[in-house]
Formats: sequence, structure tokens, C-alpha cells
Amino acid sequence: MTDLRDAAMSSKAWPFEEARRLLKRYEKAPPEKGYVLFETGHGPSGLPHIGTFGEVLRTTMIRRAFEVISDIPTRLICFSDDVDGMRKVPGNVPNREALAEHLQKPLTSVPDPFGTHESFGHHNNAMLRRFLDTFGFECEFYSATEFYKSGRFDEVLKRAVERYDDVMKVMLKSLREERQQTYSIFLPIHPETGRVMYVPMKEVNARDHTITFDDEDGREWVLPVTGGNVKLQWKPDFGARWAALDVDFEMYGKDHSTNTPIYDRICEILGGRKPEHFTYELFLDENGQKISKSTGNGISIDEWLTYASTESLSYFMYLKPKTAKRMHFDVIPKAVDEYHQQLRAYAGQDAAARVNNPVFHIHGADVPESNMVVSFAMLLNLASVAHAEDKEALWGFIRRYAPQASPETHPDLDDAAGFAIRYYNDFVKPHRQFRRADEKEAAAMADLAARLRAYEGEVEDEALQTMVFAVGKEHGFEPLRDWFKALYEVCLGASQGPRFGGFIALYGVTETADLIDAALKGQLAS
Repeated sequence: MTDLRDAAMSSKAWPFEEARRLLKRYEKAPPEKGYVLFETGHGPSGLPHIGTFGEVLRTTMIRRAFEVISDIPTRLICFSDDVDGMRKVPGNVPNREALAEHLQKPLTSVPDPFGTHESFGHHNNAMLRRFLDTFGFECEFYSATEFYKSGRFDEVLKRAVERYDDVMKVMLKSLREERQQTYSIFLPIHPETGRVMYVPMKEVNARDHTITFDDEDGREWVLPVTGGNVKLQWKPDFGARWAALDVDFEMYGKDHSTNTPIYDRICEILGGRKPEHFTYELFLDENGQKISKSTGNGISIDEWLTYASTESLSYFMYLKPKTAKRMHFDVIPKAVDEYHQQLRAYAGQDAAARVNNPVFHIHGADVPESNMVVSFAMLLNLASVAHAEDKEALWGFIRRYAPQASPETHPDLDDAAGFAIRYYNDFVKPHRQFRRADEKEAAAMADLAARLRAYEGEVEDEALQTMVFAVGKEHGFEPLRDWFKALYEVCLGASQGPRFGGFIALYGVTETADLIDAALKGQLAS
């Protein structure tokens, strides 16, 4: 543990850089509450998307890193702002027409369009909790509805009334002049309609902690700010939550970054200490647009898990959080194979290298071994040439290539074979485009097929790769990647693929020669 902690204190891995920054917060004295509190927020206005998962995962990675370098206990909470009014009907839910009459009601007061939960907010909260449970996060779930109604926010809300002018001064600086005229940090919930009211305050009374306002019909109402009668506007809510819970760390997307000084100052005005922050870049869909909960664009968590393991998704989330990433189905195969490459590397690394390896931050100190003796990319190509419809068809080739492997001894590989079949049928097969070889390519491929038929050496990746390499050089391919590209396009119907020597070893020497012959006869391109 000492070696690991020493290595972590100098690691350049971003979770450790953030953990060390957080540790400085308590270098003089430990937290009075007895633990360091990590928070991640969720706005359940739509179905939880993959960015929400990434936020919790990345916060967990920093939490784990902190626990390596410090003995201070930690907690992680996921806070759902489910008192937020439903401003528009999401485009990706059923029974949209029925929801329209509930606009501006708190999400936990909007009927569930799916008909499975107490409200739309409860439904979306349940989905988020299911996602968190799928990945085994050690996370406490907090509902804003419960917090406001139970009185846990009451002290901070009273303080917001008492220091109303100070908080308003911070907020008004950030607003256009027209908005300033009607803005209030408090949003009353109408006692009759249950809607969240965006109305100016007639009075904010610091003596009895009440607010006075007129509703849309001109009727005057006086409400206490406590007991769930009001909610805070979302920017003040951020700072108030930090003050109420004594949050030490929270990360959020780049779209929040300009508001950080506002959140911090409000937290301080309400008696809290501003937390440490981490701002990450956004996830983009296939067209480079920001992933949105309401439109449901991009790839969802369930969709990723249809084609790959949870660990591969965690690996993708670890990579370069400060860089915007396009997140579509075509990133999955690379993430799967790179994750297993890092697993294989971890086994032989010392402590200094391990703390910089992504799999350490995915698994903690309990990193499993990889038993993926065949890459995901190779399985996809095998599914293509073998016209495989189920994973048992792939196992026929895998057993010959790796006799020691079986679904029982290599469960990761067995799962990957099933994922590969699904991925191939949904994304590869519809877009395969075989082409005919030109004269130079045809001569080289015929030569390779002949050498394969005459081959008597070990059926081993490197030896076969050397043969393929030699054929390309002898036939004048420069650069040699043009030779391999030709093999992929003519024989596999793709512009890129696995190491061809490994493919031959897996698919079979004679079978590959037959495949090349079929390609040269135009049987694949037809």
C-alpha cells in the first residue's frame, strides 16, 4: 500500500491529479463532518443519458484515487433535481399529448407517461438508479423533492431569505436587463395548481421567512420558504445545495463552467465553503452535436451494453475527459480492444505504471486478467467471412485457434463473441462494400493464396503476418498499408481490419486461401 500511495502522489493520471488537489483542502485539519463528500447532480427532465453515467463514473474514479492517497473517509451522493418544473415535453417518451397539461409542474408531480411509477420524475430517477446499480457504484441517491419537503433544506432556505439582497446581487449581474426586472431566486409552487411559478417577489420577509407574490390571475399569496413550498432557481440551487450538504467536490460539463463563480459565491453567502470542481468536455453524437436528454440523440447506456461490456464503456469514459468526444456506435470496437490491451499490460506493470493505467481507475486495486485471446475487431471480421449467425459458429474457429479456450474458461471472450454477432449484423453487414482487385492487387493476392496452400509452418500469427508482409513488398506495394487496405477491401469488404496474419491463424490457412480465390473470382463483390 505504501508503494501504491507513493506512486499515486506523483501519478499524472487525471483522477490522481484531482484527488491531490482535493487533499490540499484538508491539509491543515480533517473535515468536521468526518468525511469528504463527493456529489454529482442529475436533472431528470428526460431519460438519463450516457453523459449522466459518465459524470458519476468519473467522480467515482476521483473518489477511488482520493482513497488511495488519504485515510479520510468518503461519501458519494447523486442528487436529483426532481422539483424542477417540466418546461417542455420530451420528444422520446410515449403519451406526449397527456403530458402537455402538466407543463411547469415539478417532475415528481407529473404523471409517468410509461405508467410504471408514481411520477415522471420517479420513473427517471428509477432509471438512473438502475444504471448506477448495473455498474456497481457505491452511491447514495438523494431526491430534491424529499430534501425540500422534509426540511433538510430549511436552514439554508431561511438564510437565503435573510441574505436575499446579497444573493440577488450576484444573480442580477449575470442577467439581461429585461430579465432583471422580474427575476427572483425563489420559485414558489402554486398552492392550487402545483405549478412552479416564475414570478417577481412583492416581498421577501426575513423575520418570518416568507415570500409574497401575485399569481397569473393577480391573486396575492404569502408562502413560507420552508417545507417544500418553494424551490430555488437552478443557479442559486447549486450553491445552496453545496452549502446545505457541505459538498467538497463536484464535476459538471463545460456548459456549466461559466456559472462556476456564481455557484461558488452563493455557496459562500449562504454560509458554506465552495467545493473543488472539475469541468469536463461534452459528448457529441455522430453529427458532432451535443448529446441531449430531451432529444435522445447519441448512444444510450443500454445501446452500448447491447454490443459491449460495461468495462469497455468505463474505459471510454476514462479517456481525456477534458476533450470533447464523438460518441457513436463506431467507437465501441476500439474501446473494447483497447480496454483488453490495458488489462494485459497491467499484469506486468510496477506500481508507478499501474496507477497510470486506465484499468486501475476502472477496477481499483482488484484488476482482473484479460482472457480475450481473440480481439473484438477480429471477431467482427470472422463473423463477416463465416456468415456467422450465432456465437457458437465463432467458437468453432476460436477452439481451433486457441484449444485451451472455452465459454466456461473464457467468459469475457464468450460474451464478446455474442456482442460481435450483434454488432456485425446491425452495423457492419449493412455497409460492407467488396470491390474487385486491380491487376497488381490480383497478382499479389493470387501469390499469397498459393503460398498459403503450400504453407507447412506453424499456424501462428507472427509467422503468417511475415508471409503477408513479404508478399506485399515483393509485389511493390509502397507504403505497405496500401497492400493491407487492398486485402481488407477485396476480401473483407472494409477499408481497415485486424492484423491479417492473426486473421489467417484464426480463420484457417486453407480457408483464407479459398476466401482470396473467391474474392478474385468476383464472388464476394457480386
